[in-house]
Amino acid sequence: MTKENYVEKETGLNSRSVNKTISLLEEGATIPFIARYRKEQTNNLDEVSILNIQNALARFTEVAKRKEYILGVLQEKGVNNEELLKKINQSFDLNRIEDLYLPYKTKRKTKAEQARNAGLTGLAKIIMKQDNGDPIAAAQRFIHKDYPTTDDAIAGATFIMADWMNENEVVRDRMRSSFIEHGVLITKLVKTKKDQADKYRDFFDFTQRLKGCPSYRLLAALRGGDEGLLRIKIEPNKEYALNWLERFFVKNNNAAATIVKGAIKDAYKRLLQPALETETKNHYKALADDQSIETFSKNLEKLMLAAPVGSKRTLAIDPGFKSGCKVVCLDENGDLLHNCNIYPHPPQKESSKASAKIFQLVQSYKIEVIAIGDGTAGRETEAFIKRVHFDRDLTVFIVREDGASIYSASKIAREEFPEYDITVRGAVSIGRRLMDPLAELVKIDPKSLGIGQYQHDVNQTKLQNQLDHVVLMAVNKVGVNLNTASKYLLSYVSGLGPKLAENIVAYRSENGPFDSREALKKVPRLGANAFQQSAGFLRIRNAKNPLDNSAVHPENYKLVREGIRKAGFQLDEVIGQKDKVQSLKEEMTRLAENEIGTYTLNDILSELEKPGIDPRKSAKIFQFSDQIKTIADLKIGMKVNGIVTNVTDFGAFVNIGIKENGLIHKTQLSDEFVSQPTDYISIHDQVQVLIISVDADRKRIGLSLKKSDLAD
Repeated sequence: MTKENYVEKETGLNSRSVNKTISLLEEGATIPFIARYRKEQTNNLDEVSILNIQNALARFTEVAKRKEYILGVLQEKGVNNEELLKKINQSFDLNRIEDLYLPYKTKRKTKAEQARNAGLTGLAKIIMKQDNGDPIAAAQRFIHKDYPTTDDAIAGATFIMADWMNENEVVRDRMRSSFIEHGVLITKLVKTKKDQADKYRDFFDFTQRLKGCPSYRLLAALRGGDEGLLRIKIEPNKEYALNWLERFFVKNNNAAATIVKGAIKDAYKRLLQPALETETKNHYKALADDQSIETFSKNLEKLMLAAPVGSKRTLAIDPGFKSGCKVVCLDENGDLLHNCNIYPHPPQKESSKASAKIFQLVQSYKIEVIAIGDGTAGRETEAFIKRVHFDRDLTVFIVREDGASIYSASKIAREEFPEYDITVRGAVSIGRRLMDPLAELVKIDPKSLGIGQYQHDVNQTKLQNQLDHVVLMAVNKVGVNLNTASKYLLSYVSGLGPKLAENIVAYRSENGPFDSREALKKVPRLGANAFQQSAGFLRIRNAKNPLDNSAVHPENYKLVREGIRKAGFQLDEVIGQKDKVQSLKEEMTRLAENEIGTYTLNDILSELEKPGIDPRKSAKIFQFSDQIKTIADLKIGMKVNGIVTNVTDFGAFVNIGIKENGLIHKTQLSDEFVSQPTDYISIHDQVQVLIISVDADRKRIGLSLKKSDLAD
């Protein structure tokens, strides 16, 4: 099987799209570039399909390497079984390949190996035939110093038979299917750890078929097992498994058959069951990982593409009680102008002094918006700010601050603000998140952002790769201002990476702002391929050539200019003018016929209508319900405002303006059945919810988003 055939089978995509995409990936093209600028070649595959192709290609390579290793080992061992080698060569199922290889693996010293070395293989073959001869009489011929009696010899032969049963590819395939299809997860409390295991109380005596076990439940149970608080077991229908094995191996009803039945029980209990239990656990763990990573990815994408307020002078506050509130003033580019502390809350309660200071800062630095972190004292600080009588209209935003403390102590923050402490850096991060969430969040490890579920329990390599992909796609979907972007943001631009991003910033610092995309070619070590991959995603505001502030790729500039010229216009006359762009369509279609396809042409025309438009929505003002200050204020039946802070596979967490978040269980998200919460609700959604339960002792709040509940 070729890699193209394998990827086509794995992804279900047509061969032309697969073949072209593989070629582009192997030439060094990035997923954002292929998805945006090579639509004709891939038949308009989106980034998800292209990523699936890339992942399938990686799996093909992994399997091919393993096969190469196994075939090499078999060659060294002198194995010339043509049927075996053919099966391995033709298979791309790793489990099947490992099953075929299992009998030839170098084994540690086992009881079966010891029996083989004592010459008991012949006896095992005699017994397995299950002829009507006397196995005890046969065993007398195989007496050995290590097996001095017939009973000992038969016991040794039983170990050999159990080994054969375990290594039989048909048996392993059938037993694997039984475990996968009918395996049951069984969890029990480790009784000596009861005092430490309260959070796992649901799993103290728990049984569920694995195939129907939700990913979050399985991951929680496995975590309890890893912590030594739960005993985890996976079993299929044991009676069915043993009956099937007997039907497969037992050929007679005599003394030899009785010994074979004993070997079957031994093979199942000692070899098959433990190995397939581990394999089944890994299988379902991988599926649970994928589900958890997908949910995390969707949350991260929503967070990265959150609405910005844009280039506005911002006063940002990192709120606090005893230590006061750290206040910073930022200019339109997010540069720090001023920082100070105010103490409007107890124990100091210097509210008048703090009000005067905030008023003075707003005037002095011409502040346009105020950002307040949503952590401790956030609600109180918002209320304080709204009592200040400003001389201008100001919009106040509550900003999610998860990860701000991680950023403030990071190497990146130290590089940006070497002369300031972590409190200043944290407040700056809050302000910049309001101005442009994407530009600020790329500096923070996504795993520190307080989203997703069981993120530390899933495959960390797979998680990191997927999250990196999400950030990459978000950055390139929005586009990056070449003259203001940090090196951290530039590093995620298609085709660049950290080193070229550093080179761009250094060149910009030495030579001033870029006046064209073409000037990028002057950056050290930025070659033709990097330019091709990156140029379309970089924007130059107020460029001499307005196309440099659009998503039109430089490779199509000549075509655009020619079409505009033949239509009798100037470029400046057409950009942003929908009616004139539409009048270009016929001429551009004629010109593009032999150069580009319909997908690219439509993208160009769309971009000419609205060049460089940020695809993100504008930031919305939000206000929590005024009557709620603590969990004690909540009453069942109340309708309150909230902001979604996290979405998991079992529901969504909502900030309703108090310390404790509420949970909308997925059964309360809609009047219809909800399988995947991310299909119904997203992080940052502003919602009105109904309080349906309050447990003040356990600090749990149940919420409903059902229309039938809210309509009452």
